[in-house]
This record gives sequence, structure tokens and C-alpha cells, in this order.
Amino acid sequence: QVALVESGGGSVQAGGSLRLSCAASGVTDTYFCMAWFRQAPGKERERVASIYTSTMGTYYSDSVKGRFTISQDNAANTLYLQMNSLKPEDTAVYYCAARKKGGSCALPNDLDYWGQGTQVTVSS
Repeated sequence: QVALVESGGGSVQAGGSLRLSCAASGVTDTYFCMAWFRQAPGKERERVASIYTSTMGTYYSDSVKGRFTISQDNAANTLYLQMNSLKPEDTAVYYCAARKKGGSCALPNDLDYWGQGTQVTVSS
């Protein structure tokens, strides 16, 4: 049974930084891709960033490009999301997710495993 456990969320003022971590029970480089999604109240869950483990290629949504960095430590079986220059509109529950085999990693239904989520609140 795969388990993904997020940590590192919290409250921060605009312009601040947080680093989210996602500890995976399995070996992270066996996943085709891992991703961070977020969901704000009343909004759909959206992909923030993803990383493809075979190529280490990354994707960022336009709203976070240049401010967030996704990375993966296979030795520690951990996925990270470094979030800098945070804005109030980044406030959401952030979820770690993983896809086992090849295919799209863009939409929530594409991912096989999910963490429980961690709250990020950015105040102005």
C-alpha cells in the first residue's frame, strides 16, 4: 500500500517562503511522475508542479513559475516544493500525488496516489 504524507504547510505573510515535503512509503524513482496540486475553497484542484522521474523534467503552472521549485530526493523517498514570494492567492490545501505508470500527469484523475493535504495560508 502506497502512502504519501505531506508536511511543511502553515501560515505566512505575503512575500514569505515555505517548503513542503512529501514522504513516500515506496521508492520515489519507481513512479512515472510525482506532482503537487492545490485546491482553494470553491475552486477545482489544479496542478501546481510536476516532475518526471526518468528525465527529471519539470512542469510549472504559469501562476507559480519562477517562484516555486519542485525537487525529488530519491535516496530519502521524498518530494519537495519550495515556495518563495508567496501571494495571498497561493492560499490553498496542497496535495502530493504520484502516478505509477506512463501517461499524463496533468489532471487529478491522472494520478494514482494522493496524500492527505497540507494547508498553506498566505496573508496580505
